[in-house]
Order: sequence, then C-alpha cells, then structure tokens
Amino acid sequence: MRLLRVTLAALVVLVCATPAAAQRYSATRKGDIIELVDKVAEMHVEVVADMSNAWRIRVKGHDLVRTSETLEDFRARPGYNGMPLLAPFANRLDQTAFYANGQKYNFDLELGNVRGPIVSTGYVHGSTLWEVVEFKADDTGAWVTSRLDFYKHPRYMQQWPFAHTITMTYKVAGGELEVRTRIDNLSAEPMPVVFGYHPIFELPDGTRNDWTVSVDARTHWIEIPQRLPTGETQPIEDFFKADRTAIQLKDYGLIDDVFTDLIRDANGRATMKLMGLGKELHVSLGPKYRTVLLWSTPLQAAGGGGRGGAGQGRGAGPGRAGGPAQPPAPSGPFPVDPADGVRVAPAAVPLPEGATPAGKGFIAFEPMVAITNALNLAHRGVYKELQSVEPGGSWEESFWITTKGY
Repeated sequence: MRLLRVTLAALVVLVCATPAAAQRYSATRKGDIIELVDKVAEMHVEVVADMSNAWRIRVKGHDLVRTSETLEDFRARPGYNGMPLLAPFANRLDQTAFYANGQKYNFDLELGNVRGPIVSTGYVHGSTLWEVVEFKADDTGAWVTSRLDFYKHPRYMQQWPFAHTITMTYKVAGGELEVRTRIDNLSAEPMPVVFGYHPIFELPDGTRNDWTVSVDARTHWIEIPQRLPTGETQPIEDFFKADRTAIQLKDYGLIDDVFTDLIRDANGRATMKLMGLGKELHVSLGPKYRTVLLWSTPLQAAGGGGRGGAGQGRGAGPGRAGGPAQPPAPSGPFPVDPADGVRVAPAAVPLPEGATPAGKGFIAFEPMVAITNALNLAHRGVYKELQSVEPGGSWEESFWITTKGY
C-alpha cells in the first residue's frame, strides 16, 4: 500500500509538471503563418510557411528586424525585410558568370532571375516553393523546419547547375532564436557553399545616431566603389579608426563591407552587437560562417529618401532586387582609390538643421559563408577559404539572435 501511495504521488507530480514545462513554448499555424512562441522570454517569431522567411521577430512587443506593414506587402517586397536567404550565392559577383571546380558557368540573363552587369543576392529570397517538413513544440523549445528542393526547378538549375536541397529550421528556446541551415549536395561534383542571410536590425529606442556596434572580426576587405573586394585587406581598427567593440554609427556614412578572421568564444561563436539606450541585440555566428557583412546608411531628413536611408547606396545599387539600376554608391567609411589605395575617412552625413530623421536607421549584420565575389576570387587564387560539399555530403550551420535589456 505504501508503495502504491508513493507511485501515485509520483504520477501526480509528473502529470502536473509536464504540462507546465510544455506550456513555455508553442508552435501554431494560422493560415500562411507558423508562429513560434517562448512565453517566458516573450519572444514571438512568425514564419511565412511557403517562403521559410521569418517576416516578424519580436521580443516583448518590439520588432528586432525590419518588416513590412502587412503580410501582403511583405510577400510583394521580401528582399529587405524579415530574414531573407541569399542563395545559391550571396552578395555580388564581378561578372555575369562564376567559376566552380575550374569550370566557368555563364548566367542566362534572358531567364530573368539573374541580372547584370553586377550579379548579386542569388535568386531564391522571394521563393514560395518551400515545403514545411514539421512544426512542433516541446519542453526544449518550438521550431519549424522547411525544405526547398532546388533540384526540382529548371529555372533554378539553369543558373546554378548543382542539384541540392536546402533545409532551414527556426527554433526559439531560452529566449534565443536559432536559424539553422543545411545543404545536401545531390550532384556528382563538389558544390561550393557561398550563401548568406540579409536581416536588417534596429533597436526600439533612439536612432542610428544613438547606437553603438561591436564586431567580433579582425580583418576588413578593401573594396572598389562597386562594392567588390580588391584582395587587399587591413585591420578592422584601421577601417573604422575606432575600437571594434565601440563603433559609433553616427561617425560614419555608408558602410557596406565584409569582415573576416572572426573572433570566436569557447563555443566557436563570433558575436556582433547592436547597443543603445540600455538595450542590446546580439547576432552570433557558428564556425562555418566565415564572414560577416555590415551594411548601414546615414539617416536622412524626413521625405528625403525613405526609412533609414534605404533609398541610398546598396539598396538601390545595380543588380539589387527591388531597385532600378543606379550608378554604384561610393565606398563606405574609407573610400578606396584603386589607382593608389588612398583611404580617406569622410564625416557622417549630417541632417539639415531642424530636420528629423526618416525612421530609425538600421544596421544589417549579414551572416555569410564566404566573402563577396568569393567564387571568382577563389578561382583566381585570391580567396583561400571557399567551402564546398562533396557529392552526397552535407553542410550545416547556425546563427543565433538574442537580446538584453528588453
């Protein structure tokens, strides 16, 4: 009888404890949206199911990434909102072709999903061809996993002839959002891995002029005005003329640059921080992300170019999705004259007297597997860290987003 009472008591504890533990996390589908929730951290992540794109990421009611006013607007213009995946290649190429395994592959510009003369950002960030594998919550977190069978789509394969699948998982756990990506190579040849993500971050308080950035990287790749690396590098402190952990955004004009030699913690993560007015947003990159790209433009006066200066620089540059072709923007904080390598640090662009900023401004910490133009620079022997997946093999890595002070 005593054993029976002990057993019944244990069952009561188990029955009461299990639902309580499971209640912290939830994963629910509401039409096109799968919502992941960490109730304790008050983190809500809304993923558009057929796009595998987290169009809204919030902590305690505050947006962490730039997004659209409505889901319809987001679907129409996903390139600079949410968590767009830049694949099968990220950022720019210096010609309408790329090299892989010693072979040159020319893009078919008439197909329409790749544009020249400077090719950029891949062409899957607006895809609605993702299939949800599962969405679930338990006492470890809440997640959704989706897959894009790249090899099934002729328009994709014609530009990038490597059969593969992309599997993406968003998971919230312990107040942290993990974005995990897996590439499975179904081709008979090694496939280079050069994708990235393009989230645009902002803090709930203040503007770009109030924010400080910390970057766990040692090396900056010098670029020509078309935002293509020359192969020359310099220490990050020489680029910013400041401590890499205390970069004041108000001191700089356009930043659109890649950084490597990432500084890792004991878990192999390199962390980028956006800080201001008591709040922090951290983006931590796993070991296979070898590069981080920073993008930010000066604030503009209201009515002078859109939210946070999005009408300037990279967002409207040649080959960028969603913007007409424009002359290349001048190179960021330290313009480069390719003829003599002279670097000059311009002052940040001030607002007119009495004007108010258009929006908050922003900083994009872009997790990148490789630097800009990595495929063609690797072919020329300039870039030494190009990763690839062997036939039948897989590549997998994560990055994480957390906050402090929210």
